[in-house]
Amino acid sequence: MNDMTDIAGPERYRLAPGLEISRVLTGLWQVADIEKDGRIIDPERGADALAAYANAGFSTFDMADHYGTSEIIAGRLLSRYAPGQDRPLAFTKWCPAPGPMTADVVRAGVRERLDRLGVARIDLLQFHWWAYEHPGWLDALHELAALRAEGLIGEIGVTNFDAAHLHLALADGVPVRTNQVSFSLVDRRAAGPLADLCDTSGPRLLAYGTLCGGFLSERWLGRPEPQDIADWSKMKYKRFIDAAGGWEPFQGILSAAAGIARKHGVSVSNVATRWVLEQRGVAGTIVGARLGESEHMADNLRPFAFTLDAEDHGQLEAAFARTRPIPGDCGDEYRKPPFLTASGDLSHHLDAMPLACETAPVPHRDGAMRVTSGSEWEDIAGYCRAQRIGDRIVVSGTTATAGTSRPVAPGDAAAQTTFVLDKILAALMALGAGAEDVIRTRIFITDEADALAVSRAHGRVFGSIRPANTLVVVAALIGDYRVEIEAEALVRP
Repeated sequence: MNDMTDIAGPERYRLAPGLEISRVLTGLWQVADIEKDGRIIDPERGADALAAYANAGFSTFDMADHYGTSEIIAGRLLSRYAPGQDRPLAFTKWCPAPGPMTADVVRAGVRERLDRLGVARIDLLQFHWWAYEHPGWLDALHELAALRAEGLIGEIGVTNFDAAHLHLALADGVPVRTNQVSFSLVDRRAAGPLADLCDTSGPRLLAYGTLCGGFLSERWLGRPEPQDIADWSKMKYKRFIDAAGGWEPFQGILSAAAGIARKHGVSVSNVATRWVLEQRGVAGTIVGARLGESEHMADNLRPFAFTLDAEDHGQLEAAFARTRPIPGDCGDEYRKPPFLTASGDLSHHLDAMPLACETAPVPHRDGAMRVTSGSEWEDIAGYCRAQRIGDRIVVSGTTATAGTSRPVAPGDAAAQTTFVLDKILAALMALGAGAEDVIRTRIFITDEADALAVSRAHGRVFGSIRPANTLVVVAALIGDYRVEIEAEALVRP
C-alpha cells in the first residue's frame, strides 16, 4: 500500500462561503443498523468515535432524522467545542411524511433537528420527498429557504432528487446547494443529466453508496454470490448489483478495479472512491462508519494519494460495457419499480401517500367522479382539474400553478412542464389511474424555442408509454406561463 505519512488529511472542498468540507464525509447511517435490535449507542462513546475521525481530518459528518441516535451522538460531539471555536460540520436530513408543508410543519421539523444536534444553526439541511405528485415538496423547500434567511439553516440540500426536479427547484428560486445521491462504479446514473445540471446551474453532488455497502472491496473478488445477507446496506446494494446485470458482470468491475488498485498500491475501495471523486459535479463521497466496531480512517486517506489515468478509465469503461445501466434517474429507486432499497418493493408505502387532489362525485352524472387541485380559476371559471366517466378520464388544460395562484418557475418552460405533468399525474392518481393509462396529451407553448426542452420533459414521463400527442405554438397564455398541457386517459380493466 502507498505510504500515507505525507498526506496531512483528506482533500477539502468549498461548498459555499464559510462551508468547507472533507471530500470524504463520514456517514452515520449504520447507527440505525447497529441500533435496530434496540441496543442504543452510548452518546459519549459515540462522540469519542466521531472525535477520532475529526482529529484525522474527516470532520464532516452526514446523518438523518431516521439514522437512529446519530443526531444526538453528533450533537454530543459538537457540545465539546466552545462558541466560535472551529468545530466539525454536521449535515443532516429531514424526511417528512408527504402532506401539506405549512410554515409550522417545516419549522417543527427543523426545530427537532436543531434540538437533537444542540445547535443554533444547521450547517446543511438536506430534504427528501417520496412522491413528486404531491406538490408539498416545493412548498417545503421555500419554507426552508425562509428559515435559512432567518439564520436557522446554513445551506439547503436535497437528497435523492432527479435532475428534472432539482432543476425545477432551482428555476423556482430555491437556493439548493447540494443533492445527495447514489453514485458508484455500479450505479452511474449521476454521471448523466444530474452532472449536466451541475455544470450549468452550480449545485454539487454528495455521493453515497460509493462502496456499495462494502461489496466494492477485495473481500468479494472471486467469491460466490451471497445468498443470505444480514445487514440493510448490503441488502440494498445487492439489488443494485442484480439490476446492473448480476454477479458475473459485477465481478468484471471488481476485477478491473483490483488490477488498477495493484497498479497504484491501493485498495479496491480506494479505486471506487477515487473514480467517484473525479466525476463531474461531485463535491464529496460519503463513507459509512460503524461506530465503536470498525474504523477505516487510514484507508479513507488513500484516495487522495493517486489519480486515475486514461488507461485506468479505459479498463473500467470496458467493464461497464458488460453491465446494464441502472434504470431511470437518481432517486427513482424510491419512487417506481424496480425498487432498489433495503426493504425492496415500496409500492405499498407509496399507495398510502396522501392524495394531492380532492375527489368528489359529479352530482348530475351517476358514477362520475371529479377532482380539484385548488387553483383559483377552477372556482372562477367553473371547471374541475379532471373528470372520470366510466373508464375515461379527461384532464383540463393545466399550468404550473402552486397553491391557488402562484406561477412556478416563471420563464423556464422545461421546469414548468415537469410541474404540470406532476399535477396531471396527481389528478389521475386521485381517480384511480396513472401515467401508463394516458392515451393522449396536448401541449401548448408560447415560444417555438421551448419545443425541445418541453418535449424532453414530456418524454421523461411518457417515453415508454408513448401516448398520442399534439404540440402547438400559441400567441400567448394567460398569466406568467410558457406551457399548458391537457391529457386524456383510458383506465385499463
